[in-house]
Amino acid sequence: MSTRLARILTTIFVLAVVLLPIYWLVSTSLKSNREITQEGTLYPHVPTLDNYVRLFTEKQFGSYLTNSLVVTFFSVAIALVVGAMGAYAIVRFRLPFAAERKVGLFLLTLRIIPPVVILIPVYLLMLGLGLLDSWLGLIATYTAFNVTFCVWMMESFFREIPVDLEEAAMVDGDSRFGAFRRITLPLAAPGLAATAIFAVLVTFNEFLFALALTATPRAMTMPRGTATLIGRIDTDWASMAAAGVIGALPIVFFALLVQRHLVRGLTMGAVK
Repeated sequence: MSTRLARILTTIFVLAVVLLPIYWLVSTSLKSNREITQEGTLYPHVPTLDNYVRLFTEKQFGSYLTNSLVVTFFSVAIALVVGAMGAYAIVRFRLPFAAERKVGLFLLTLRIIPPVVILIPVYLLMLGLGLLDSWLGLIATYTAFNVTFCVWMMESFFREIPVDLEEAAMVDGDSRFGAFRRITLPLAAPGLAATAIFAVLVTFNEFLFALALTATPRAMTMPRGTATLIGRIDTDWASMAAAGVIGALPIVFFALLVQRHLVRGLTMGAVK
């Protein structure tokens, strides 16, 4: 009985820790700024959707959301294609000096480098290419970072797929690329889903490079646009909470879309 009670209490505690911030965010988005800053209520006494309406009518959040979705989609899609092919090459082909064993560690090292270290070089590069304040500049930057992550993630997934399946397809007349496209990629779909959701999370929520590389609503992403709600004198907390809710929805929808593959993908490449 005591064990069951402990499990129930633990479950309640975990749910409270997970759900309380979500409740507070949604609740705050339905309050007025007066109710937030002066009254400090635990729930909205007079719920209002004015904060959401104001974001799209006065704050140009429609543009910010569109920019985030477009940039995230193309950067993650390109990174997945290039990363999957790169990971496949590392797993299936021998490189000089057995370099295929060290590529994963090298790519992981690139991910460890703090983004602020390369912020200025990336800014100067985009300035020289004329890609500041544009979708293309953000897509190129995020793709470069996501490719290393995708290669590192997909490498372990491809190692679990028997090479015999591809060899059998090639014996039947298929090409190497055909076997990769028709046999290996479908089997690695759970890994692609897991890699995609992590890449989407990182890209959609990225702030530092969006702050440095964009300056107008035509290219600002959701995190960058949300920062404009912080003024010199006051902060529009209600609108910021509404922006947080809106920004979370695409990630939630994407997670629901790929959840069928996600659990399998998280465990598929766990064993080296």
